[in-house]
Amino acid sequence: MSRVPATRTLENALRRAGFVHVAGVDEVGRGCLAGPVVAAAVVLHPDRHIPGVCDSKTVPAAERDELYDLIVRDAVAWAVGEADPSEIDLINIHQASLRAMQRAVLQLVPLPDMVLVDAFHIPDLSMPQRGVVHGDRRCSAIAAASIVAKVTRDRQMVELHGHDPRYGFDRHKGYATAEHRDAVAKFGYSAVHRRSFRVSALFDTIA
Repeated sequence: MSRVPATRTLENALRRAGFVHVAGVDEVGRGCLAGPVVAAAVVLHPDRHIPGVCDSKTVPAAERDELYDLIVRDAVAWAVGEADPSEIDLINIHQASLRAMQRAVLQLVPLPDMVLVDAFHIPDLSMPQRGVVHGDRRCSAIAAASIVAKVTRDRQMVELHGHDPRYGFDRHKGYATAEHRDAVAKFGYSAVHRRSFRVSALFDTIA
């Protein structure tokens, strides 16, 4: 995937329309076999441009860490929400992702008066929101949220690897790589694996 810097065009237009705190929201970990789904919400400072912010999937890990530090330092507000594997299994990954995004938004201080979401509509928010298709590539606030969510989740998976190194979470971060599938075949599922992904995710990645 090519790297395209996200722009502030949409946020700037909304601020000109009277929306002061415009939050971008994104999540990571939907397609993983293990670990939580993590969402972030970020309100970027209009006068503190952070060069290089773009879709987290297009940024090398070391640079993501650097951008993360800049984002959390200079943002007006940022927050993270998540849903763990047991909640994912209980309500399904889509609903769990929406809950994680809602939790992130509602932890922002101050609360935003507009929310921009990468393609989704978050239920039960009191403030207006807009779904932006390919938002993590088009909108700087959503791209910043994707970086915060990705770095947060990757660090959690490295920590989980420290508790149980059999699965290689530090390398594949819970995604269904060949290494991960082989480890599951050998050791079975751990406490942090999503039981509802036992058949469908493995089949889809092997097929």
